[in-house]
Amino acid sequence: MIIDQSILDSLTAQAQASPRLRMNLDLRNSPADGSQRMLNAMEPGTPLPIHRHRKSSETVVCLRGHLREIFYNDAGEVTEVIDLVPGGPCVGLNIPKGQWHTVEVLESGTVIMEVKDGAYEPLGEGDVMGE
Repeated sequence: MIIDQSILDSLTAQAQASPRLRMNLDLRNSPADGSQRMLNAMEPGTPLPIHRHRKSSETVVCLRGHLREIFYNDAGEVTEVIDLVPGGPCVGLNIPKGQWHTVEVLESGTVIMEVKDGAYEPLGEGDVMGE
């Protein structure tokens, strides 16, 4: 698959039409592929709770738009804020396994590439802060 602007535009249009204001595109070779690779189009206002992935790190690269990754400690206090912008000082980052985080989308049309270790696993009990 070639990831071109038409794919990003289509995914953005789907995100804008979605009640969640985000849409992803699975980049795995097949459902049996044990990795997690996806494009994720997100619009400002998309609800993303503070969460963590206890079994995987997460690599995020901003392909288009502008977002802010926000890290928290176990008490829910902000410990770091990192702006991701293509062509900017920081275009991507690796979120360590177990790190509490969320995303604030700052620009319409934002698309990221996400990569995690191993097969998809939904957030479990204790992986969303405050639940």
